[in-house]
Amino acid sequence: MQILQAILSGLAMGSVYALVAFGFSITYTTTKTFNFGQGAFLALAGLIGISAILLVTQGKLIGFPNPEDVTWGTFLFALLAAMLILSLLGYVLYITAIRHFVGEAGLSWVMSTIGFGIIIQNLALLIWGPAPIALASPLGEGIITVFGTGVRPQEILVFGTTLVLMIVFDWALHKTKMGKAVRAVAFSKTTASLMGINANAVAVAVFAISSALAAIAGVMVAPIATASVFVGTLLSLKAFSAAILGGLENPRGCIFGGFLIGLLESLIGLWYSNLREIAVFALIIVVLYFRPAGILGRVHAEKV
Repeated sequence: MQILQAILSGLAMGSVYALVAFGFSITYTTTKTFNFGQGAFLALAGLIGISAILLVTQGKLIGFPNPEDVTWGTFLFALLAAMLILSLLGYVLYITAIRHFVGEAGLSWVMSTIGFGIIIQNLALLIWGPAPIALASPLGEGIITVFGTGVRPQEILVFGTTLVLMIVFDWALHKTKMGKAVRAVAFSKTTASLMGINANAVAVAVFAISSALAAIAGVMVAPIATASVFVGTLLSLKAFSAAILGGLENPRGCIFGGFLIGLLESLIGLWYSNLREIAVFALIIVVLYFRPAGILGRVHAEKV
């Protein structure tokens, strides 16, 4: 039963990695860049969510929410507030720290996104402080029995939400006009522009979507891992590792990589908790030695 519990917990954390990894993938395939400050975005999302709940329940922005403050209504409001603010922040990030470097040689965008993330993290530190803030789940803090194994309701919510979102995004990416535009820009920005696609607008959109996914992950994981200024660093690093492991240019591969890392660290942590990070990153090194493009990676983007 412990193994089943570890699997369920691993799927929940893997869901968080998968959401953020998917965001890394779509920004990389369209602009060959991504946000190295994503950890700060993820942490900020949880803090914004808490402030949104406090605003509607206690009339203030800073403090500690009571468990009874977290209802479905306030939790969804927190989720929407975090998504909106981080989407706007993703737009600002692209305009100020990335757009000028797209298509140019060098890695200037790496330092600009890291710097942007450091600015966000320190501003959050000034506003919310360093102390972690606990957030209750809208489903309550009881334990649900699944096949004889106890699991937290929030873990089921995170997994179910991620599963639905990934199905929707996969459908949108392959069946909608916007999705085809994203794939066209990923295949060839020049060709897409000749076809009348506004490549710059597509790039802005994918960075906004990537930031919104980080917002969802940040708010959803807060009842599991608490919310704090520093919680996003390791989570985003593992999400980036998941994207590399699954195949950075393959969104489905990134999702697979997220779930794989979540399951691996949970199962190993069942017996050797101190070896979780060692095992995860050792696996990445081994896989990339034999499959540099990732497990499900591809050398060239698929044709539209």
